[in-house]
Amino acid sequence: MFGSILSQVLERVLELPPARTRKIEVTRNLRVPMRDGVVLLADRYAPEDGGAGDAAELPTVLVRSPYGKGGLHSVMYGRPFAERGYEVVIQSCRGTEHSGGILDPFRQEAADGLDTLVWLGRQPWAGDVVTTGPSYLGFSQWALASALASVPDDGSWEGIPRPRAMAVQLAPSDFREPVYEGGSFALHTFLRWTRQRWNFERDEPLHLVRAFGRVLLGVEGRAVGRAEARLPLGDLDRWATGRRVDYWQGWLEHDAPHDPWWDSARHGDAVAGITAPVHLLGGRYDLFLPGLLRDYARLRDAGRQPRLTIGPWAHEDPAWVPVATREALAFFDTHAKGERGRLRDTPVRVHVGGAEEWRDYPDFPPPGVRAERWHLHGGHLLAREAPGDSPPEGYRYDPADPTPSVGGPLFGRGAGPRDNRALEARPDVLTYTSEPLGRNLEVVGPVEAELWVRSSLAHADFFARLCDVEPSGRSVNVSDALLRVSPGRPEPEEDETLQLRIELWPTAHSFRRGHRLRVQISSGAHPRLARNTGSGEPLAAATKLVAAAQQVFHDPLHPSAVVLSVLA
Repeated sequence: MFGSILSQVLERVLELPPARTRKIEVTRNLRVPMRDGVVLLADRYAPEDGGAGDAAELPTVLVRSPYGKGGLHSVMYGRPFAERGYEVVIQSCRGTEHSGGILDPFRQEAADGLDTLVWLGRQPWAGDVVTTGPSYLGFSQWALASALASVPDDGSWEGIPRPRAMAVQLAPSDFREPVYEGGSFALHTFLRWTRQRWNFERDEPLHLVRAFGRVLLGVEGRAVGRAEARLPLGDLDRWATGRRVDYWQGWLEHDAPHDPWWDSARHGDAVAGITAPVHLLGGRYDLFLPGLLRDYARLRDAGRQPRLTIGPWAHEDPAWVPVATREALAFFDTHAKGERGRLRDTPVRVHVGGAEEWRDYPDFPPPGVRAERWHLHGGHLLAREAPGDSPPEGYRYDPADPTPSVGGPLFGRGAGPRDNRALEARPDVLTYTSEPLGRNLEVVGPVEAELWVRSSLAHADFFARLCDVEPSGRSVNVSDALLRVSPGRPEPEEDETLQLRIELWPTAHSFRRGHRLRVQISSGAHPRLARNTGSGEPLAAATKLVAAAQQVFHDPLHPSAVVLSVLA
């Protein structure tokens, strides 16, 4: 009775199509064997009456999660899809919620996903397979697709079901890139994720209630925030969990860009070979938007026709859930059941900030976008005209008092658009601001900062942020990114300046008439990104803090600029 009432409430809240049945049979803890003898557990949700059809013919929605298979996942995937004519299998990943083995995040999902497909192929009730899920659950879909691409075509894997459709939300195919955003370690996201994993592992009811209460009261956030201020980074796993965490140590140790340790967590090369229809959903302030859009481009370049939705969301904004559920259902109904009519006509839908409206496009970036350069000028000005002669402007970056992160693509509270005026008042932040706009300026697509800089240290970071300054003076962040430099990366010019190309978060934003554009330049966004200590010490062990004198150039020989994708 309670499940039926809850499903009716969810149907209204999520604005789902009417259920075909309310009678759902749930089978707990199905044993799914892996090739190495480890057993993973899964729950199955099935319409008792076959969803108005033969249950053996129903498509099977596969969800693979490290966050448990009951609770929220039951609410998000179990009943909603089963009530609308799908078998649903929700599996706990290796080493999570009583599944066997040890969790090694991101690096084991390809093999385990493939073995799960083999198991599904042997179940008499399993029909065509489709996959869905956000974040880690989305990455596990990319890993599974990558594993299928490596299956030999010699008949040894005959009978394995291949996904008929994939609905990936808030997840890239390559997980090394967001761990080392711009070359700097994503401290905030992955320390909090490690702490979160520890809370899931300690699944005693009293502990979970206590942990949830700490989150609601903000105690957990303040405690993790104190840990984020500590050094060395190699000790923070012990603070977060009370013990050494092998994967935390592995992330820090393997910081070289092309370290083969990450190969099993990189699946970008396989994306172009995916033939199943793919639906991608991301957020303008999501942690993983750049990687998701690279996957979209890989599919488009390979001649596929992926569908894309980009909303105004950050990673943990619950507002994306109803959109993702409705669009995944419509997508699966079309490609797994052959039912037409609920998919939108255009493949791309984007929420445009500033205008605060949804727009449909045939592609992303949309046709007609042109690159428009806005140059940094002396006197902290930003203008389309090329700069004249002017001396560089400088600031001192002190890792003992690192420039803080404000808003943007954060994990947890405080993410998204925020007022940046207090940040911009700091002496270690430079700003360059345009005159008020005489007309609306529509920016839809990539954003890049081309900067000419000089640092007193060989190891330094440079952070660029694009803001929308309202007539009231409120400065709201739109897009940003950081780039870490080290000896020889990039090679210095003859005058010892460095030419940097920083790919900011892609965006869709309308700068309204009377507003101004602003570019911030600094050398950090802590604790979102681990501070650059300036010492060149190994990442995990660094404790020595060395301040840097930074300069930003803007003259005819060093035309620093931000490059916007302007929609005509």
